[in-house]
Amino acid sequence: MPRFFLDMPLATGLGFNLPENVARHVQVLRLQPDNAITLFNSQGGEYAGRITEMGKRHVAIEVLAWDEQDRESPLDLTLIQAVSASDRMDYTIQKASELGVSRIQPVISEYCQQRLSGERAEKRLAHWQAIAVSAAEQCGRTRVPTILPIIKFEQALAQDAALKLLLSPIGAIRQNELPLTASSAAVLIGPEGGFSAAEETLAVAAGYTPLILGPRIFRTETVAPVIAALLQSKYGDL
Repeated sequence: MPRFFLDMPLATGLGFNLPENVARHVQVLRLQPDNAITLFNSQGGEYAGRITEMGKRHVAIEVLAWDEQDRESPLDLTLIQAVSASDRMDYTIQKASELGVSRIQPVISEYCQQRLSGERAEKRLAHWQAIAVSAAEQCGRTRVPTILPIIKFEQALAQDAALKLLLSPIGAIRQNELPLTASSAAVLIGPEGGFSAAEETLAVAAGYTPLILGPRIFRTETVAPVIAALLQSKYGDL
């Protein structure tokens, strides 16, 4: 059944016109009056809805019932991702969202090829959030991961997490040495060129443990889904 995220309060019995961007999606899917849809708003659970009217520029719906269904992981997982080239960053956002990441903190590190600021940064953030919304709709999540504003590497180190990891090709530990339990985790992932030695030193000083994933070096867009799957399997719901 088609699922749509609405950034607004929802309640059983409400009737209203869908926001323009969601209505356009409904029209692209060629849905018709009386077709059933599912709605969620990141406040927990999801709602059964029904299309009541289709116009050229609007789609009216009725909210029928609430389902307390929750498909969110018990692991509160933050990815601190150095900004990579556009298509690679898009892939990271999409797969991290599908794998239950709670939030993504984009950072500018020393070797980042993308230096986003001002209006360009705002447009890119909106683009990434749209990717996260689309991924959450598709995979059945009941909450959309938050894409935080882009900050400098040093600013991102102050994370309140039970487990803090730095993905490094010369990591100090391997996955089988991770703690047996963790309710929250923050993971630092470098850009195409990795983190500099100075950045790794800062991260370790801030309480991050270097972790190596194996004998092969992954591309930056591969690391996020790999580590997210590993941590969700160990501490979450996979």
